[in-house]
Amino acid sequence: MRSAPYDLGVDSGGDGFTVTGPAPRLSWKDPVDRDIRSAYLVESMIGRAEPIAAEVTGRRLVAWPFEALGSGQRVRWRVRAAAPEAGWSEWSEFESGLLDADWSASWVSPVEPELGSAEDAGYGKRAAHVLAGRFTIDADPVSARLYSTALGVYTAAVNGERVGTIELAPGSTSYDRTLYAQASDVTGALRVGENRIEIVLSDGWYRGQVGAFRLPAGWGTVIGARAELHLEFADGSRRVVCSDASWTSARSVITSADLMGGQTLDLSAPVGDAASVLVDVVAAPAIDWSPSPPVRVIETRIPHELRQLPSGAWIADFGQNASGWIRLSDLGSPGTRTVIEFGEALDRDGDLSTSHLDSERPGEAPLAFVQRDEVVAGESGGADAAFEPRHTVHGFRYARITRSDDGPLAPESIEMRIVHTDLERTGTFACSDVELNRLHEIADWSFRGNAVDVPTDCPTRERLAWTGDYQVFAPTATRLYDVHGFSRKWLRSVRDDQLDDGRIANFSPDGRRIKHHLDDQFAMMTGSSGWGDAIVAVPWELYLSYGDEQVLAENVDAMVRWVEWALEQARSTRHHARVQASPEPEPFERYLWDGTFHWGEWTEPRERAADGTRIDPIKHNPMAWFMADKGEVGTAYLYRSTATLARIAEILGRTDDATTYAVAADRVADAWRRAYLHPDGTTSIDTQASYVRALAFGLIPEDRRERALDRLVELIRDAGTHLGTGFLATGDLLPVLADGGRADVAYELLQQRTAPSWRYMLDRGATTVWEDWEGIDEHGDAHESLNHYSKGAAIRFLHTHTLGLRQEEGSIAWEQLVIAPVPGGGVTWARGTHESPQGSIAVEWRIEGERMHLSTEIPSGTTARVVMPDGTEHRIGAGRFEASALLPITQAVPIAG
Repeated sequence: MRSAPYDLGVDSGGDGFTVTGPAPRLSWKDPVDRDIRSAYLVESMIGRAEPIAAEVTGRRLVAWPFEALGSGQRVRWRVRAAAPEAGWSEWSEFESGLLDADWSASWVSPVEPELGSAEDAGYGKRAAHVLAGRFTIDADPVSARLYSTALGVYTAAVNGERVGTIELAPGSTSYDRTLYAQASDVTGALRVGENRIEIVLSDGWYRGQVGAFRLPAGWGTVIGARAELHLEFADGSRRVVCSDASWTSARSVITSADLMGGQTLDLSAPVGDAASVLVDVVAAPAIDWSPSPPVRVIETRIPHELRQLPSGAWIADFGQNASGWIRLSDLGSPGTRTVIEFGEALDRDGDLSTSHLDSERPGEAPLAFVQRDEVVAGESGGADAAFEPRHTVHGFRYARITRSDDGPLAPESIEMRIVHTDLERTGTFACSDVELNRLHEIADWSFRGNAVDVPTDCPTRERLAWTGDYQVFAPTATRLYDVHGFSRKWLRSVRDDQLDDGRIANFSPDGRRIKHHLDDQFAMMTGSSGWGDAIVAVPWELYLSYGDEQVLAENVDAMVRWVEWALEQARSTRHHARVQASPEPEPFERYLWDGTFHWGEWTEPRERAADGTRIDPIKHNPMAWFMADKGEVGTAYLYRSTATLARIAEILGRTDDATTYAVAADRVADAWRRAYLHPDGTTSIDTQASYVRALAFGLIPEDRRERALDRLVELIRDAGTHLGTGFLATGDLLPVLADGGRADVAYELLQQRTAPSWRYMLDRGATTVWEDWEGIDEHGDAHESLNHYSKGAAIRFLHTHTLGLRQEEGSIAWEQLVIAPVPGGGVTWARGTHESPQGSIAVEWRIEGERMHLSTEIPSGTTARVVMPDGTEHRIGAGRFEASALLPITQAVPIAG
């Protein structure tokens, strides 16, 4: 039986091995049921130095207890409880990266036409470049570390051997302020004599197309790379090889490369002439090391179906909508041109359809959506054997493949490479309802397809890390995966992009750089409630889930600037309709946030015209939509963010701020109630979303909550027991109903088959969650993005209520649990797990006749309150626990068989 600490880790990323900054935080788990704040002894061996030890308190994100690390130091460490008889853990290892001050390599850039000149191919069409350096060694090294980064997207090779497994390096950041490097062990790729380092560099996020309208990213006009190879030999000598003026630049056989548009590879093209690189002509921020896991190829699939169209093109169906690309191993005879087009849907004739992803502005022609790769075969064999476009990424389930030689295609020659951040799974769920399991699966896939270095809205049309989407989904994401480092990385970009006045950009990293273009029309739509509030909501969720106080400290100043800006807008602006109704504002209105732009609930189910066609409110009357009063949403979010900020300030010891924002939150809540809440508990907005939000945020006083809940149910019934929520409120809808004693309605919504509903998506063949509730309509036509994860936030209910596993109020990092299953909808059993910072939690229950039988496993340092359906409670500690109880008669089911 395990008795020593296990699962040692540090809060950093890395490819092949963990790479940290100078002071990593340490974490581990303890199988012995000790208090989470117990004393432990950490022993470390740094390089070849003698072991050193330090006593620490706690075992979760413990501050580095030794002197700050220098560049490239290798650390072995282990831990045990401070009690003398305690046993040591196994050794764990990590390395510090090359710190910014210690880089000696030059930035090298390719020789290319000036942007905008007649010779420049333009955005989405520029070729990749090969930057290369040669060096000679007289002996095999015992260790070799390649440190590299780029302004652009790059792949590296040493003597023709790929470096690392990371994709889309160096990742998506706000390049004006943050740049991450990668470290790789290349010892085995080196040889005595001449060696060659090669970096293939393309525009990537830095200079490529951005967003739905494929605008050029504004981070810079010249791409560049930086590489440094650190060698250590058996005799103890060391050598550093750097990118410098001796390196060369040549045009690649990748004749165009764009992350959105696609990649073209011409293997028949002559190799470009090498020229001297440009040296240090780019401006780059300090180099740092990412806390996030890398983007990798996670899975490979061959087509679920491959069929030929009358045109001669082939349609490959991979059975799953995801992000990635296709690896093609049969390129045909020399000169054969193969075009691969990617999409999420088929038209009524079974051909690829992408028009639903076209982008439109009122009064302008649609911008056609295109994801297209192309390869021209060279001489057979060698490098010609396969095409894998690693300088782009696509969102797709289907691919249309057209070959100039009309040759046959074998399914095994076509591989879907699923590419996203390599997140560690931490949560599982299954139950007796196979369709709920399928709903959980498609929501999981939808998040995976959008976790591509940053949390994007969709992997197709925009691929932008919209703040509102992740604010909504983060509490669900933490139930599925360890998103701690992934989210911290993204939050750094959110802070980097914050406007001087405190507004949070709609998406980050913001390649459009709205903070520098305040005259842009889009700047008027920056600072929306529910979107900008991500700067408060996401760090708070990370604190609750992982117990990371530092993530609060990293973001609190940005939170303050955001909340202060929003409070100022409430004080200084009023919606024009309120001004017309009463020129003189009521005193409470200075806490009502209704006078600036809000996206609002966003993508609620659409109304239909008399002829049955669906009405898009933006296209139907864009000015009316833009000018509509969305103050109910704005004020509700202002309350939640201000109240949360007060709690964060208290945790961080900022007592004056805690008092200030607690008072402000009370006044905002009072303003919301005066403006939108009737004495009987109904709201003036009177939509499902308004009730869900008010109940979830605690805006409705206790004596009026029952009537508000009743009215929510009435609206659901009036809609034929259909939901009516959009982006912001859907994730809270089912928990609000269940917590209010109406789990029956929550399960009826989960069982609803007609649109709008989740099972409608399943019945229409969805493999990811749609942006529009009717993403595939009754005619089989596609609408909007078919991989937009926000509405999948509803699966959190399956964990928190169906399974019944959630944190106790006031708990952090899963130290105190509530296990309280809420069965319904005919579900007869459920089981699930969650890998918490303390260890694995497992819950399983089963209904047999009139009784529920429940079992659970609780890890060390954790306590739980088990609440059975008959109301009986059990308070338990670590270990296995079992209970059985009678069910209310409405939940009892016949004994099978």
